[in-house]
Amino acid sequence: MARLAILGGRESGVGAALLGQKQGYEVFLSDFGNIPDSYRGELETAEITFEQGGHTPEQILNADLVVKSPGIPEKAPIVQQIRRAGIDLISEVEFAARHTDGRLIAITGSNGKTTTALLMHHLLQTAGVDAALAGNVGDSFAKMVAHEQHDYYVLEVSSFQLDDIDRFRPWIAVLTNITEDHLDRYEYSLRKYADAKFRITENQTGEDHFIYNLDDPVTMELMGKKTIEAQQYGFAYERTAEAVAWVEHNAIQLEMNLENSAFSIDAMTLQGRHNMYNSMAAAIVGNIMSLRKDKIRNSFMDFRNAEHRLEKVAMVRGIEFINDSKATNVNSTWYALESIERPIIWIAGGVDKGNDYNNLLPLVEKKVRCIVALGQDVLKIHQAFSRKVEMIVNTGSMPEAVELSYHLANKGDCVLLSPACASFDLFEDYQDRGRQFKQSVREL
Repeated sequence: MARLAILGGRESGVGAALLGQKQGYEVFLSDFGNIPDSYRGELETAEITFEQGGHTPEQILNADLVVKSPGIPEKAPIVQQIRRAGIDLISEVEFAARHTDGRLIAITGSNGKTTTALLMHHLLQTAGVDAALAGNVGDSFAKMVAHEQHDYYVLEVSSFQLDDIDRFRPWIAVLTNITEDHLDRYEYSLRKYADAKFRITENQTGEDHFIYNLDDPVTMELMGKKTIEAQQYGFAYERTAEAVAWVEHNAIQLEMNLENSAFSIDAMTLQGRHNMYNSMAAAIVGNIMSLRKDKIRNSFMDFRNAEHRLEKVAMVRGIEFINDSKATNVNSTWYALESIERPIIWIAGGVDKGNDYNNLLPLVEKKVRCIVALGQDVLKIHQAFSRKVEMIVNTGSMPEAVELSYHLANKGDCVLLSPACASFDLFEDYQDRGRQFKQSVREL
């Protein structure tokens, strides 16, 4: 019996373990830290051998195959030992893709990939297509494949997951954009991070499809340097010769396969320039799959976005509170600031990932009255914005940040949580941060 070792005992690792067991592997899972109770319970129920609180090399280096969870960096000592031993090491999405015949629609990018994945899945369901949603949103891809097979899988995939692919080949690949994010994982090199994103296309053939953002400068710079075999479809906010989708006459215009379609923006639940990019990508997918135009239109009209992404929480005495906790990088926060018309009290900060705040300066100067700095890396926020806003105040907890923001705000203002940073200093993850924000708002 072939031996499978799994590194990491959370959603990705446990999913890979369950799939490995189903495929007949002798499975051993190892986590350097503590495995949360819910995941430990899944492993115990499945009678999968595991360890936590450290790695036992002898139990890992005798494996025929190792699946690494995306959060584990390449520089981790156990990963380096596996590399030296010459053992095949792959990502969980690569492992799952090897065990399904379903077609893959994979979305990556620095911003917008969750919304785009959710919208595409909703579109396919509206059209009656047998499609599952997995990856960074919902269940891990491996766990989904372990439990059930589908005709299509809509996958949100990160650069970390793409780092360790081998044969992973999406039928449709979408690259929303590339901006500075996770640079600490890529030696503070935007090019290395961008190269990881472009790996989504590397196994595609002429039978596959690649959708990309013509307005994204990093994407466009690398397009000329990459060999992409897939059929290519670009989208842009304003019409260009290369664009198959663009915005004109207050509608998304789609021109493909000698057909023209228009989808009214006013009828869409998603609003804002950034969401037009996400919607254009979804419309292109719908056209590639020959879905009926009314199904695409209906899906745009009744879609509900993900929690923690420009989520309207409450209106308290004329002050609007918006939860954008999923904005863990500067570009995502740029879209949030750009989309809000009210004066803003901005809650920002956390674990800085090599952020360059220069792109935010014009928007902050124009729209933000005060900044409530929350978390570990607040010095850079002071350095970047102290001359652009009336006041910057440091806080040490979410309830304190919300209470202070409420008192700083005037009627008609918006309190926006859009941190532009990771969450791991004060919170378990961005979801925990967003939920604490919402709870604190409800307690006002």
